[in-house]
Amino acid sequence: MAGAEWRKSSHSGAGNDCVELVVSRSGAAVRDSKKPESGHLAFADVEWAEFLGAVKGDLLCDR
Repeated sequence: MAGAEWRKSSHSGAGNDCVELVVSRSGAAVRDSKKPESGHLAFADVEWAEFLGAVKGDLLCDR
């Protein structure tokens, strides 16, 4: 994710509990804004769609 432009999630809290993400055509990645050097979780495009579906409560994602 070198050179990626990370942005704070619009669902992050007002305090220090921030999640940053980067989204591209091939997928997405998320990381803790307090410790960006600790790494990130990367998702392929299909995995990202499934992850968002699960987070939103819609566990019936089509592949």
